Amino acid sequence: MRESLFIKKNLPRWKQIQEEPTEDPDEMAERFVSLLDDLSYAKTFYSFSKVTRYINGLAAGIYQRIYQNRKEEVGRFQLFFRYELPLLFRQYHRLLLFTLCFFLLFCIMGAFSSAHDETFVRGFLGDEYVNMTERNIANNDPFGVYKQGNPLLMFLQIAVNNIRVSLMCYVGGIFLGAGSLYLLLHNGIMLGVFQYIFFSHGLGFKSILVIWIHGTLEISSIVISGCAGIILGKSLLFPGTRKRLDSLRKGAKDGIKIMVTLIPIFVVAAFLEGFVTRYTEMPLWLSLFILAASLLFMVGYFVVYPIRLHRKGYRLSETGKVIAPLPSKQLS
Repeated sequence: MRESLFIKKNLPRWKQIQEEPTEDPDEMAERFVSLLDDLSYAKTFYSFSKVTRYINGLAAGIYQRIYQNRKEEVGRFQLFFRYELPLLFRQYHRLLLFTLCFFLLFCIMGAFSSAHDETFVRGFLGDEYVNMTERNIANNDPFGVYKQGNPLLMFLQIAVNNIRVSLMCYVGGIFLGAGSLYLLLHNGIMLGVFQYIFFSHGLGFKSILVIWIHGTLEISSIVISGCAGIILGKSLLFPGTRKRLDSLRKGAKDGIKIMVTLIPIFVVAAFLEGFVTRYTEMPLWLSLFILAASLLFMVGYFVVYPIRLHRKGYRLSETGKVIAPLPSKQLS
């Protein structure tokens, strides 16, 4: 649609909104939603036009009237984890899906290459590690590596290493996303090769019950770290209507928010690996409970909960502020 036709079609309604303000909650909600639709369309087709700024001003006026005297119901910390971060993830769900598929693709490639080339496993993991694993399997203790060393020292070393790897995944995004993709590729192949060793010895199900006690949180967080890096790279490659520097700043800010959230998850994963995974003969129900709880948390908080918030009408503004659903008579 031509800009002139777009303006002619909607100008009477915009003038009414501007000149005839209303106090009716339902009417305000309807006007605000219609303006957001118009603004989205205008930003897509007339990004630098005066009409885009005009519509944005109308929408901002309604928003300020609703929220300027609104008392904050939750603290900043709670607001961040309850609304802001999940809504941020909702914006990047497609990118997260791409990151997960990319990672799984190379997991499969790692397992496939290991199954068709005996030297691939040793070439990737090293002779020392493979020999140690095979000795443990021969001694009927295939996961003995998790029982070695002091649990506290193991916990600290793993936590530091995992956080370091995740930060590298994020920072690697500054190289147009290539660094993040490479680390996802490398870790994906490593996981595929690692799991192949146990499946090839008939220990596949047992390895899931033991290794994924900590691996569910750890691997999921690595994938999310890669997604944060790709967000950084995407903001530099595809700035959209923003200036490239402004886009990079926003991508970096969003990525940092994600990374800060992952640190406690890595700490929990390291705790499980250092103190819990070593009990390789724990009851089946307990292993399944930890696995299910970890998986439900990651999927629930990073996927399901953001979708539910979005469907309820919550969203993030251009500046990253949480916009709650507009009030209505039915809810007042």
